[in-house]
Amino acid sequence: MAQLIYSGITSLDGYVADSSGNFDWSAPDEEVHAFVNDLERDAGTYLLGRRMYEVMSVWETMGGPDDPPVIQDFARIWQGADKVVYSASLANPTTPRTRLERAFDPGAVSELKASAGGSISIGGATLAAAALRAGLVDECQIFLNPVAVGGGLRFLPDGLNLRLELQEERRFRNGVVYLRYRTVL
Repeated sequence: MAQLIYSGITSLDGYVADSSGNFDWSAPDEEVHAFVNDLERDAGTYLLGRRMYEVMSVWETMGGPDDPPVIQDFARIWQGADKVVYSASLANPTTPRTRLERAFDPGAVSELKASAGGSISIGGATLAAAALRAGLVDECQIFLNPVAVGGGLRFLPDGLNLRLELQEERRFRNGVVYLRYRTVL
């Protein structure tokens, strides 16, 4: 069975975007980006909310010969994976290997986990909240940035009751700390 992994870059106070929707403070440096690439290399499928899909779709055109190797590497990873976008408002996906679902269906995600060849990465805090509440997330990977933004979109939703067990940690030169947790049932 494939693992469903929720990964995100957060502020120290737990936000993926500030109260204005900005997340420019979260841009990874080369060391962190290379580490993220290695984590994402096994992802055969990305589950994405509309906003996260719109942000990530730039990877269809990034990664050219003039881009740094770490950018080229992630572009290959992104382009090589299937994508499922959950949106009631998106007219059509704009990227290859992408299908559109109008609503999050926990049963369908369970079936995907049972049949997927690689890991499944879920992106977008709102979509991930639905998967967390449904008990579908196997692992949370958090990149804590040494910045507080004071409010915005939380990595973990309010009201979530979840037990986690630390599996791995790493500190990067730029002050980012990586934490990998397994969910405990």
